[in-house]
Amino acid sequence: MIDREQYTPGPASGARVQKDRGQNGEEKWTLILVRELRHSPEKVWQALTDPAHLREWAPFDADGSLATVGATVKLTTVGAPALRVTETRVTRADAPEVLEYNWGGFDMRWELEAFGGGTRLTLWTNIGHRFIAMGAAGWHICFDVLDHLLSGTPIGRIAGPEAMKFDGWQRLNAEYAKQFGIEMPNWPPQAAQKS
Repeated sequence: MIDREQYTPGPASGARVQKDRGQNGEEKWTLILVRELRHSPEKVWQALTDPAHLREWAPFDADGSLATVGATVKLTTVGAPALRVTETRVTRADAPEVLEYNWGGFDMRWELEAFGGGTRLTLWTNIGHRFIAMGAAGWHICFDVLDHLLSGTPIGRIAGPEAMKFDGWQRLNAEYAKQFGIEMPNWPPQAAQKS
């Protein structure tokens, strides 16, 4: 594992938001993140579906594989103030192209496209409007950790409250908020932020 202190996330990029209306006319926000990885779709697919790989980079732990349609898997959110376990059912698993499931009430759709000797990875997830910049910053760091893991230079998972204390997360949160034109909530409280 390389020294995490050497890791600095790049600028906010590869993210956009989409606003739709739900069945009852309510606003529905979707965060869409795109990242080009230097690894094959098969290798990225394994990292998205295998519990041992997920434990190294994702903001949740899985008690089973996400690679099979109909599989029921418990996802445990990393670093939640109280234990937060979501039982999910994989609704689509077209290896190594599309993976869909629900995590904590949020639809997750992963698309993998072979691109330039690697993979263009796209995540579509619905999220509350005021948390879009926070979500983008968190997933940005998770994707960086994933890329390091797949490159054989793991830096260890940076997710949940630990990520929010990370200087790079604070900068990304502000950059994504500006990019999306949204006001940042005062979270985490100033006392919890790293100086």
